[in-house]
Amino acid sequence: MDSELLKAVILGVIQGLTEFLPVSSSGHLEIGKVLLGAQEATMLMTVVLHAATALSTIVVFREDILSILQGLVRFSWNDDWSFAVKIVISMIPAVIVGLTMDDFLESLFSGNMLLVGSMLLLTGVLLLLAERAKQSEKKVGFGQALLIGLAQAFAILPGISRSGATISTSVLLGIDRAEAARFSFLMVIPLILGKICKDILSDEFATSSSQPLLLLVGFIAAFITGFFACKWMIAIVKKCQLRWFSIYCFMVGVIAIASTMLS
Repeated sequence: MDSELLKAVILGVIQGLTEFLPVSSSGHLEIGKVLLGAQEATMLMTVVLHAATALSTIVVFREDILSILQGLVRFSWNDDWSFAVKIVISMIPAVIVGLTMDDFLESLFSGNMLLVGSMLLLTGVLLLLAERAKQSEKKVGFGQALLIGLAQAFAILPGISRSGATISTSVLLGIDRAEAARFSFLMVIPLILGKICKDILSDEFATSSSQPLLLLVGFIAAFITGFFACKWMIAIVKKCQLRWFSIYCFMVGVIAIASTMLS
């Protein structure tokens, strides 16, 4: 297989797996780019990979999304409207951070293994705390939606797992584990789609170029792995098996930090 095609497949698999598993997709993509010598991966490729995982989320939760949309068109307050409002509330912190700190955040995604490693260690701690939290059957409330949204905004940092941060925060707030996973994955869809639109309109995207075949291969790899990773993660959260990902984050975090100190 052509080396560039292989890189596209590997980056797609990394994005698909780590977007849903609580190990930080941004952190692993940065590590993957460094190891593969693919720091030149274009903005277009990044957008395509995120579009693939967004689509896989939509496919997995298609019944939930359809139910919410059907409830919204009734134009009367119901569970679907309540859930939609909570999603909007959860988006507020990340939108504010994205609009006001975009340039600063972009500067963090430059192969900074010390930052990535440190944030992976923090992700490991969050997962370990969530693993030990008591089981509950509570649903997400409006105030809790805002707190989960704050965790999502913090997870913009490379190395902090978005799903790990939001699911852990939900569980620590006493939310039912299955509900925590559902809310975590559904709340990110509007943000991903908004980020894709923003990137498409950016000057960097206009000057970005990638071979169509590389984009297609990366998209397919990210979509397929993302679809199965999403389903797997839901089952993992229900069974309270987050500790294994905590251990993994600790290991990768230490390796990332060590590689920086030894280089």
